[in-house]
Amino acid sequence: MNAVKTKDKLKEIVKTLRVDVVKSLAEAGSGHLGASLGLADVFAVLYFHIMRHDPQNPGWEERDRLILSIGHVAPVYYAALARSGYFSVEELKTLRKLGSRLQGHPGRDHGLPGIELSAGSLGQGLSVAVGMALAAKLDRRSWRVYSIHGDGEMQEGSVWEAAMSAAHHKLDNLTALIDRNFVQIDGETSRVMEIEPLKEKWEAFGWKVFQCDGNDTEALIETYSKARAVAGQPSVIIARTKMGKGVKTIEDDYRWHGKAPSPEEAEDFIKQIEDENV
Repeated sequence: MNAVKTKDKLKEIVKTLRVDVVKSLAEAGSGHLGASLGLADVFAVLYFHIMRHDPQNPGWEERDRLILSIGHVAPVYYAALARSGYFSVEELKTLRKLGSRLQGHPGRDHGLPGIELSAGSLGQGLSVAVGMALAAKLDRRSWRVYSIHGDGEMQEGSVWEAAMSAAHHKLDNLTALIDRNFVQIDGETSRVMEIEPLKEKWEAFGWKVFQCDGNDTEALIETYSKARAVAGQPSVIIARTKMGKGVKTIEDDYRWHGKAPSPEEAEDFIKQIEDENV
């Protein structure tokens, strides 16, 4: 897919994804809003600038693989796939409905093109990403693996087992991103289970660590480019984001982690997104 070249166009895509998320959740009446809004910049950068993929040929063997470990942010994942051309934007209205291909967590068996992993159980995605990256290395393929994780997910022991394995196998074709918004469904990560010092932990496990503003498309592009140049070790991006980004009235409010807006709230949220100066 051709990369979007202008920063203004990319920012418009980010806004479009956020509006899609709000509309689809309001229609569904349930779902995870906060992190879906916060990760819109990341998904826009990956699908419209960084990743090598072909919406007309989802099974293309040379495509880069995206592993979404935090399956509850499916709304922004679906929006990015639809806006990329994997399926009709109209289908976003079927989120979480009976018989829909767009369930609350993405599943490969739902028949939706572009899905690499059935996600839902937290802590599993990095292991899958490591397996894929190792397979690419063994087969001498040029495609890369990108994975997305929540910061609350860093409380899962399986993440660190996978991290150790990735460093052992020198998987420099793997770049993980941690959505560092400091909150999870039960409150602040520091109160549920402290995960700091996060940067030093990843470095101790043998990863090249980058940090950036996850709600800044230019910073994300620059950081992903640096990660791609890393040789001999996997890389991880700790991306600082705001839960609910774009809707000032709910930003950084953990109560919106798994809550859908009412029709009236959705109308207000969309206006805030469209009026945001980014």
